[in-house]
Amino acid sequence: MSQQQFQNKVTEVNWSKVEEYLKQEIPVLSDEPIQVKAFSAGYSNLTYFIQIGDWQAVLRRPPFGAIPPKAHDMKREFIILQKLNRVFPLAPKPFLYCEDSRIMERHFYVMEKKEGVVIDDSIPDEFQTQENTGLLVSNAVVDTLAELHAVDYEAADLQDFGYPDGYLSRQVHGWIKRFHNSKTDDIPSVEKLEKWLIDNIPSSPAPSIVHNDFKLNNMMFSASNPGEVVGVFDWELSTIGDPLTDLASAIAYWAEPGEEDSGLTSVTANSGFLSRKEMLERYAKKSGRDVSNIDYYLTFAFYKIAVILQQLYYRWKIGEAPDERFGKLDTGIKNLLKQAAKAQQKELLR
Repeated sequence: MSQQQFQNKVTEVNWSKVEEYLKQEIPVLSDEPIQVKAFSAGYSNLTYFIQIGDWQAVLRRPPFGAIPPKAHDMKREFIILQKLNRVFPLAPKPFLYCEDSRIMERHFYVMEKKEGVVIDDSIPDEFQTQENTGLLVSNAVVDTLAELHAVDYEAADLQDFGYPDGYLSRQVHGWIKRFHNSKTDDIPSVEKLEKWLIDNIPSSPAPSIVHNDFKLNNMMFSASNPGEVVGVFDWELSTIGDPLTDLASAIAYWAEPGEEDSGLTSVTANSGFLSRKEMLERYAKKSGRDVSNIDYYLTFAFYKIAVILQQLYYRWKIGEAPDERFGKLDTGIKNLLKQAAKAQQKELLR
């Protein structure tokens, strides 16, 4: 889907009904008309910036078209944010949730709009003259992850949002099943890697809140300080589980200079950012957790990202997803699986 096609999705929602609903539920809103802008097109839920007068917010809803049962659960995400924002205010504060199909054909929720800068595949203009931007960003990412994992999820009343017992085993078997359900090309090394993942599942540390998609472009930084995180987004996959899965995913997404195309882009492939090993060492110091089994978790993290891309590639190949980006993911999938093999051999964190 091109950015123009994504922007066209704005018109598929009856925003007059949304406006009427918001003004009914939030009486302080002015009489000015609603303004809407679709954010960048991701691979999952849709996000819109909405404004009425001086009031600004963000609306989240599932994608258009057919979706699997229980997928894209906006109500669950809304409730998690209600509880999490109180103890971890980097999670946006949710305002209201709606499942009235007369307002919108999909359920949705509205949350606060954070003010700052999102970093993806390049250094934002705001930080071009800032010294040590890479180092400041790196430290902030690690420290924020450690802070999240330190939250007392029972005190936040989030204990019912996950099943920590057996979490890692379910994840490993579940993602292997997903890969085989979306298989397209024969990759001989995969079965050996999967057997190793199943046979070597380590014991998990004490459970914590797990974001499950913790990466640089799901965070927002202060426009005046690249070392200050002001928001963490996309909580739809969050649960209670093994914190080292979060750490390993963050490290796997943290590209290093000179690596082969993975189908993903990240500014961290440039110089000035911490290495994966340095990220790991800082997390271990900040969290106090034993990270001696990280090579297993990192192997699984690269495998999991490969499966995520494989699912998208499969949808493109069978004609369900015409997005031209998906048709180029096969090379990245193979390179991610190579990275998984390197992690298995303990070659990536030397």
